[in-house]
Amino acid sequence: MRITVLGTGYLGATHAACMAEMGFDVLGMDTDPEKISALSTGTPPFYEPGLERLVRRHLKSGRLRFTSSYSDVEKFAGDALTLHFLCVGTPEKKTDRAADLRFLEEAIDRLAVVLRGPSLVVGKSTVPVGTAERLARRLRENAPAGAHVELAWNPEFLREGYAIGDTLAPARLVFGVSSPRAESLLREVYRIPLDRGVPLVVTDLPTAELVKVSANAFLATKISFINAMAEVCESTGADVTHLARALAHDPRIGGQYLLPGLGFGGGCLPKDLRAFQVRAGELGVGHTLGFLREVDAVNLRRRRRMVDLTRERCGGSFRGKRVAAWGAAFKPGSDDIRDSPALSVSASIQLQGAEVTVYDPKASDNAYKSFPNLTFASSALEAATGADVLLHLTEWQEFRELDPAVVGAVVTTRQVIDGRNTLDARRWHEAGWSFHALGRPARR
Repeated sequence: MRITVLGTGYLGATHAACMAEMGFDVLGMDTDPEKISALSTGTPPFYEPGLERLVRRHLKSGRLRFTSSYSDVEKFAGDALTLHFLCVGTPEKKTDRAADLRFLEEAIDRLAVVLRGPSLVVGKSTVPVGTAERLARRLRENAPAGAHVELAWNPEFLREGYAIGDTLAPARLVFGVSSPRAESLLREVYRIPLDRGVPLVVTDLPTAELVKVSANAFLATKISFINAMAEVCESTGADVTHLARALAHDPRIGGQYLLPGLGFGGGCLPKDLRAFQVRAGELGVGHTLGFLREVDAVNLRRRRRMVDLTRERCGGSFRGKRVAAWGAAFKPGSDDIRDSPALSVSASIQLQGAEVTVYDPKASDNAYKSFPNLTFASSALEAATGADVLLHLTEWQEFRELDPAVVGAVVTTRQVIDGRNTLDARRWHEAGWSFHALGRPARR
């Protein structure tokens, strides 16, 4: 059995390397020649812990190759049984915030005409429910006469910063299939994790599609719920971190994703949440998911609250003030800046007149490409030098480990605002800092 992976972005590159790690011969394909060139030299075009090492290992072993040509996909598959994984991006349309399926449809059309041997095309991209059945028809219509090909759906549940572990040892596997043959082939591909006891749900195509968007909507709702409680806490003098800790002890609720702060960002939760609402409207059940609009609104309000709180600490105006921003990535363990709350806050403050200096351990280069008007530092201390206010915007371990007294020696004013509620308030306060955080009483 051979495996191709169409689309070598964050999902595809990780999936290709992990399939090689499981012992398969893998060809990764992408229409972006720069991305393929980087991967072919063992350098993924994004940061994910452990991925570069894995890619290099299997380039060397010969199990992993990359190409930008569908002709190479045809030659690689030949007449052999091949699984083709669709890992193509489905970005948000700017017009109506629905999922843009053009790239996925193009991949299906171009793949279909080069299929010769027995094949299973497996979707992993996050799509609106109903997409798989439509793509299956498109695949059959465009495949050569007599080709033995069908489509299945195997949604991904990768967390950036943990993607390799989430692929090799996932919390669960979901197979959306239309035949026993498709199920059998997917069981063979994932034999190693299944033998280790990873839970498996075998279902139909539309249910498999819904699993991913439902999971993301639920997680987004949980994050926005605790951030809505932070708004209540700010109005009452309560402490949202204590509230979250008390709620987490309830086994029906749990503590995961109950982390008050700036809220969620990245390339999945925001766009998937909005696309889900659009699709629900198309299906005539938009009212059922109406609450997701407020989930999105709460999330965006946290960013505005961070800007307002910073302005307050600057005396009511950003003019002539210097603000240090620790963090640019939307989460630690990643260089992904898509819909980053950290950069949203920094850019808004800069536009209102402050001089903003940003530092991030991994994402500064990406951030500079999209926000060249911001100033970027090469270290956390350099960013803090001369600052009137210090903002903690991405919860990297590096920031928690810094000595507040050392940082205090380089700033103009010892004022810190913790946008992630992960700094040790007592430690910073004892070092002479005025400590503020979203949803918590101030410590002056």
